[in-house]
Amino acid sequence: MNVNLRQKPNRFTNRNAMGKKWTPSEILIPIGLILLSFVPAAGGFVRLLQLAIGTEIVSVPVPDRILAQPLPVVLHIISVILYSLLGALQFAPRFRRHHLRLHRRIGRILIPAGFVTALSGLWMSHFYPWPAHDGIAVYIMRLFVGGGMIVALMLAVDAIRRRKFRQHGAWMIRAYALAMGAGTQVFTQIPISILQQELSLNNRAVSMGAGWLINILIAEWLIATQLRPIRRK
Repeated sequence: MNVNLRQKPNRFTNRNAMGKKWTPSEILIPIGLILLSFVPAAGGFVRLLQLAIGTEIVSVPVPDRILAQPLPVVLHIISVILYSLLGALQFAPRFRRHHLRLHRRIGRILIPAGFVTALSGLWMSHFYPWPAHDGIAVYIMRLFVGGGMIVALMLAVDAIRRRKFRQHGAWMIRAYALAMGAGTQVFTQIPISILQQELSLNNRAVSMGAGWLINILIAEWLIATQLRPIRRK
């Protein structure tokens, strides 16, 4: 019997996931996402320690806006760490197929964490004083990204309720890509900072926008290549 006939036709996966051997993409994509998450996760962990012990760590001061209202930052950091690290596991089709119950349990953590990430990010973008080198362009981008992430998560929840598994996976990937902008922006800011010597408002907007754009393009590529509906033979 063909393997595809034993797989439920409405469950999303790719054809490589049905084989016996792990493909390079199944290994490299989750590992790459975990590594990409490490920089913002490590920075967030340091910030949590600063707020907990009330002192500077590695000569990084705590901004006054965070000291005045630390709760949104704490919620944002915790939710981002959970969302980024656990979300990386969901990009392995074989993991989804062979550990479906665990996949669902992780999803029940990811979706609330995603909403907290987006809502706390929007709150900080609108109510906190803007950081240095942020301007109206970065502010607008943050609003679009946070709003887009909320919409994507809502559509993902609606799709799973209707048992539209491929649509659910596609919207979860899009939400994850928007949330992971901070990781990619670490790399997009480096060449601009080197070339321009110092960060300006325009450079900041370009580097931030480039990070989100790269993630969106990769997300759409993954959706097109990884979430293929199973075809009966």
